[in-house]
Amino acid sequence: MLRPGAGIMLGMPDIIEPRVLKGFRDYLPEAEIERRGLVEKLELAFRSFGFVPIDTPCLEYAEILLGKGGGETDKQVYRFPDKGGRDVALRFDLTVPFARFMAEHVDELYLPFRRYHMAKVWRGENTQRGRYREFMQCDFDIVGADSAAADADIVLCIAEAMRALEVGEVRIRINHRGLFNRFLASIGAAEKSTAVLRAVDKLDKIGAEAVREQLAADLGGEAAGKVLDFIRQEEGFEATLAKLESLAGGPGPDTARLRAIWAQAREAGAADGLVLDPSITRGLDYYTGVVFETSLSALPEIGSVCSGGRYDELASLYTTRRLPGVGASVGLDRLLAALEALGRSRPRPGYAQVLVLDVEEELEPRYQGIARALRAAGIACEVYPEKRKLGAQFAYAEKKGMAFALVVGGEEAAAGRIQVKDLKTRESVEAASLEAALELLRGRLA
Repeated sequence: MLRPGAGIMLGMPDIIEPRVLKGFRDYLPEAEIERRGLVEKLELAFRSFGFVPIDTPCLEYAEILLGKGGGETDKQVYRFPDKGGRDVALRFDLTVPFARFMAEHVDELYLPFRRYHMAKVWRGENTQRGRYREFMQCDFDIVGADSAAADADIVLCIAEAMRALEVGEVRIRINHRGLFNRFLASIGAAEKSTAVLRAVDKLDKIGAEAVREQLAADLGGEAAGKVLDFIRQEEGFEATLAKLESLAGGPGPDTARLRAIWAQAREAGAADGLVLDPSITRGLDYYTGVVFETSLSALPEIGSVCSGGRYDELASLYTTRRLPGVGASVGLDRLLAALEALGRSRPRPGYAQVLVLDVEEELEPRYQGIARALRAAGIACEVYPEKRKLGAQFAYAEKKGMAFALVVGGEEAAAGRIQVKDLKTRESVEAASLEAALELLRGRLA
């Protein structure tokens, strides 16, 4: 009987238990194909609004990422010294690296600059449904313009992205940090704005009474009541805006900005899903103006699936040049979890639509020629890589979700024929030539 570790002495390697860190996960082909399908739809939506792609390193100097993240964010960052002794951290979002990117490359770019960036980010936060420690964000931003038109474009792009993803009815909730701060100043609570904003941001998670308790601890009971009255929605966008304007001391640039965004959204046909919600504040400190959160009407409890806002001062951490920006981020992993919960997540086939079976080893060069012709015709396919029983090859094709299999044995090869088998209907059609097989496949796949 071998003692533990004796396998090494006998030339047998110890087996390391395969496992994944908490909050991280593998994607099997079916799930990854679905995720990439959503990414492709988002890319088309972003490009239709003129956004262009960029990329940045996943690892940055810690001071770059933590310069203005806020206390809560600092606790979630994966931070460590690298092999050169440098203090580095994994990016926790794509907005802060983008601010550094703009400061570093602004003279090589044009303004206003519209970018989109889809990549993984890392946060050491508590895991829950649709919330992981490694997840993908899909950001889109406009930098170099401080205007209602830029803000409205982000709102409209959110609406188009959700339509492209086919997630059903959504609510795009909007607010203005400046309006909230003006209200806080009117009740003598301006110096407590950060604590108030963070407490209000937890409204959906902990409820009104818990928020009231937190606010009362910071402001006192009377002021806490005024804050809760301020963040209560009225019936409709315009009625809510009128109330907020009154409580904040009258008209201002913040209410004018919200009215202008509302007017543009109405004209563009996106007003139905746009809601003015004064409880939306966003937890990160770098937001300075409008803020957005998007929820699925059919599954509001999963939280925001697309959020963001205006961050006019973020780039000032890295440059003296003013670079006002506004943007939003689609939480792809949370969206996937929501689609699965709603039963809208559909099994997707693999990319290859046709399998060329390996019937005779001596015909393998012929099979590669057939596959080349299919790919040239825009039909994704693969050649089975070894001769096995046909039943096993058919089972492989069906498991991968392929639609057709091509069978060419010695007799078919001599006559130039190809047998086309529909794996769904089990129907077999004998094509007189490769060209006839291509024509048949084009028609069926279309």
